Amino acid sequence: MSDTTPSTRPPRVVVTGADGLIGRFVIDAWRESGKYEPVGIARRPGPYADVIGDISALEPLVDAFRGADAIVHLAATSAVGSSWDAVLPSNLIGTYNVFEAARLAGVERVVFASSNHAIGTYETENAPDLYALDDGRVWDHTAEIRPDSLYGVSKVYGEAMARYYVDHHGLRAFCLRIGGVRSPDDPSHPANLWAPELDADEATLAARRRTRAVWLSERDCVQLIERCLETDHRWVLCYGISDNPRRFWDIEHAKEVLGYSPEDSAPAEILPDRG
Repeated sequence: MSDTTPSTRPPRVVVTGADGLIGRFVIDAWRESGKYEPVGIARRPGPYADVIGDISALEPLVDAFRGADAIVHLAATSAVGSSWDAVLPSNLIGTYNVFEAARLAGVERVVFASSNHAIGTYETENAPDLYALDDGRVWDHTAEIRPDSLYGVSKVYGEAMARYYVDHHGLRAFCLRIGGVRSPDDPSHPANLWAPELDADEATLAARRRTRAVWLSERDCVQLIERCLETDHRWVLCYGISDNPRRFWDIEHAKEVLGYSPEDSAPAEILPDRG
């Protein structure tokens, strides 16, 4: 980017939680494409940490956000079974700090990584039948909030915070209820989970059924975030999964309002010649 001038530089996007799984995906993609200039914030030094900091402190965030065109807020305590003491500093106080720092720094656009666990009780009540290809149940962005955990509660809080800053402080905010994102080397990534040598394992077959419905690929995840950075809408709440053969979270809304066009899909067959 050394040959760009200030007037032609790509949009500068600050990424919190830059050394997390999705943070690494987006930063790697943007470093390669040059489409955006990522500025990573992480708690520990590393290749994705342009700024060392913790979102539980407001003032350093304000300084880090100055001059940015947008914020992608990924930092969080992400374990679904996290305790209140675990989610409070990062997922509640930290999320408030991100939106308030954006306001104070004059950054208008924030993409918030919410989660399917904001309505996760629908899944826990209806699984595993919900994963079958012929099950037609789908929940969209208008579904009643039903978190399945304190982690899910913290994501509902983040969505409410985002809406508040849209309505009362003029920000643009985009809440993505993200599905199952996996590292390419994770055993639960479709490229690995569908290995033929695992065909006889019942636990693996059960994992395949769920993954077939919830997977969000790396490039579809990056695309969805980019659509939020490019849209003229001020507020969007939608789900993030790939074009899987079974989808009980709606992606038609993301397609309609953001122009999301997923490129990937989990395999349809749990076993060859079987559904």
